Amino acid sequence: MRIEYHRTLIADRVRNAAFEKALRSVIKKGETTVADIGTGTGLLALMAAKLGAREVYLYETAEVGGVAEKILKANGARNCHLIPCHSTEMVDPPRVDVVVSETLGNYAFEEHTIETLADAKKRFLKPGGVLIPRALKQFVAPVVSDRIARDFAAWDATGFDLSVARLMSLNNIYVRTMKPAELLAAKVWDEITFGSDARSTRKGQASWKLDEATTVYGFAVWWEAELTPGVHLSTSPDAPRTHWEQLYFPLLAPICAAKGETVGINLRSRTTPEAGTHVAWIATHTNAKGRETTRQSLNLDKGYLP
Repeated sequence: MRIEYHRTLIADRVRNAAFEKALRSVIKKGETTVADIGTGTGLLALMAAKLGAREVYLYETAEVGGVAEKILKANGARNCHLIPCHSTEMVDPPRVDVVVSETLGNYAFEEHTIETLADAKKRFLKPGGVLIPRALKQFVAPVVSDRIARDFAAWDATGFDLSVARLMSLNNIYVRTMKPAELLAAKVWDEITFGSDARSTRKGQASWKLDEATTVYGFAVWWEAELTPGVHLSTSPDAPRTHWEQLYFPLLAPICAAKGETVGINLRSRTTPEAGTHVAWIATHTNAKGRETTRQSLNLDKGYLP
């Protein structure tokens, strides 16, 4: 992973301010011990040390851990201890008062945050200790603008039949910045309390009964994390901008729905360190009498070249 990615994290003032606020709310100067899991360049660990943490343990398995070690030395952070391994591989880790882990992706769980924090609560935290983030909700909203959907017309503009490739591209998820005006009202399709819920398979659904005729071109997905009580971090289109964006889930064809009809989506994901991230979504269109008229099934696995 190139250092440029870590620069985008350092430059994300919204993210950094939220985590600093969360750490400030739980650290008692000279008393609190902290584990920073997936530390990257060590920014959150340095924050914890500056806020008065007694000891900070940093876990990082990637090459950037070597950068973090030099950064700790450059900042004279003598109470920060880098452990160059993935936290789940650590045997008999030192117990701490606070575990902080910013291992969230555009799709919230693509970096296996669920498994990491479940293990951290069991093996790293002292009784009554604090996990940061504490909980997370995933949101979904129909996209009623064709701005992104127009990109897929490129497959049809060559004069040749490229439908096989077009179908693969529709079975993909795209990182995009959405505008609130391009969406219908968002709904929660999944929520988790970290440490208590260790299920890496997530599933949920949402539906919208339309007040007027509407064309739906896809769905947007994002998340909101509760770091500590009262401290939140969101990738919503109407939240302060972060380095994360929203996700666009395409449709095989736009859904043209009349007033009184219902558009719905079922989402399912599975994330494991061994198998990676798998996501599937089913979009439905139901008429005013409650009869399903359209069902579109898409799967991220179908979007990859063999």
